[in-house]
Amino acid sequence: MSSGEESTEPSGRPGHELTARGVTVAYDGTDVVHDAAITLRPGRVTALVGPNGSGKSTLLRTLARLQPARTATLTLDAGDDVPTDGLALTPREFSRRVALLTQGRPTPSGLTVRDIVEFGRYPYRGRWGRADPDGAAAVERALAMTDVEALADRGADHLSGGQLQRVWLASCLAQDTGILLLDEPTTYLDLRYQVELLDLIRDLADDHHIAVGVVLHDLDQAAAVADRVALLHAGGIVADGPPQEVLTAERLTTTYGIRIDVDTDPLTGRLRTRAIGRHHARTERLSTTS
Repeated sequence: MSSGEESTEPSGRPGHELTARGVTVAYDGTDVVHDAAITLRPGRVTALVGPNGSGKSTLLRTLARLQPARTATLTLDAGDDVPTDGLALTPREFSRRVALLTQGRPTPSGLTVRDIVEFGRYPYRGRWGRADPDGAAAVERALAMTDVEALADRGADHLSGGQLQRVWLASCLAQDTGILLLDEPTTYLDLRYQVELLDLIRDLADDHHIAVGVVLHDLDQAAAVADRVALLHAGGIVADGPPQEVLTAERLTTTYGIRIDVDTDPLTGRLRTRAIGRHHARTERLSTTS
């Protein structure tokens, strides 16, 4: 980058780490997440995977302090000072460190892309619209990082689903945090936008040193984008480590209750999975007897 170009590095505090220990969450007296522990490290993508009802989104929302926990310890470490008790921070202080992209955000009517991205500056403005001297630069960085600069003045209700998801992500990035949580961000997107969003998530970790935690249903997407995978089942983390160590055929078959084969894609060298239903099994039987 030449000296005359503006950096798209976040102006906030890169290198943030979030550690959760002893996370137990209950609904109506029943534990739905129990004694979970996870660490999100700077420059790394951690994917949370598992069957429906396994506790993935609940755990992620607990990390974002949107879901109350029966027990939990959250520690934030910026690497240059004493680690902070995440539960002791005010909501505004916590929002300057951790951002969450939730599922199913609405399509705002009558707002431009820039208006939506500016929502991310709420932790810095205070009540009564207090001045935010770094806000304009943070918004421009977020627009650039998500490649939606050309859409800045377009109405949000004229965007495709993939474009709108990028805009909401830009709003989270304008929050200028070192930790980003995403809850099933590829849901409802077509194949192109899924791939583009996963590439962007990888860029945020590699190029901007953000600690990313993302809930995904697609195991192949998790294997492709994540440095680390946490596999959940019945509210507990049953395995946590590199994708090739966690996403084994035996473990996935046990966890999902269906046969899942795992191999390596010969073109990409990446791990790939295949769930074997009744018709797949029938085809296999026919091929071996013909």
